[in-house]
Amino acid sequence: MALQNSRRERRLPDYRSAVGHSLATNFIFECGIKLGQQPATIAAAAIYYHRFFKELDKTDYDCYVIGTACLCTAGKARDEPVRLRDAVNVAHNSINRGAGPLELGEEYWSWRGAVAQAELLVLRVLGFNLDTASPHRYLLHYLRSLQEWFPASQWRSAPIARTAMAFLQDFHHSAAILDYRAPHVAVACLTLALHVLGVSVPLASTLDDDAAWYLINLTDQPVTDEVNAILDKIEQDQHISSYDIAEELGIEDKTFEKS
Repeated sequence: MALQNSRRERRLPDYRSAVGHSLATNFIFECGIKLGQQPATIAAAAIYYHRFFKELDKTDYDCYVIGTACLCTAGKARDEPVRLRDAVNVAHNSINRGAGPLELGEEYWSWRGAVAQAELLVLRVLGFNLDTASPHRYLLHYLRSLQEWFPASQWRSAPIARTAMAFLQDFHHSAAILDYRAPHVAVACLTLALHVLGVSVPLASTLDDDAAWYLINLTDQPVTDEVNAILDKIEQDQHISSYDIAEELGIEDKTFEKS
């Protein structure tokens, strides 16, 4: 077991050697998974992180302290609170691979104080507005609606839900997530999942546009821009999948337990 854990730790990113904020969202997802938070809660933390640094200069703040604070804030906002002591120990362990829990000494209290102050700062910068339109809720709704179009055997054989959720979680690594409406992001991820899996929506060929199934849910602009943005991010950062992180940690993902 120790050898297996050691191998997993070696495959996970080294945050201490990362340049700037290049792995900050990786850190948020890894810590969120370790803390047992739901995907939508971790995604909300990433949204808070992107909103925070949309207003402030990244060079002025420690990205890992802010990331930890965003996880704590998201947990409270979504009724999934985490203990500050747990958040601090998980963050410290993720940065210092193989380290045990911090003793109640100077380093622990320094970390704890920094995260607590950062959480207050995040709240102020966000204007105490923690409401986020969750693409996860829309994706779940669209999946349930689309499922009715498929024969049961075909729907079970293709991992459409898992693939769409993977794209959605990974898109939260990019600040571009702030530029799009939640329903459009959800439809874009589902459209992309269908394309990657080579799955055609039954009866879609009878429509004027063979991809027009999503117009049942969206009556305005197409999702082409959203799909292209997600594709660009995935091509740039193929190593950042939150599901890969969960697999490396040996933790089962919680794809649709709670949206």
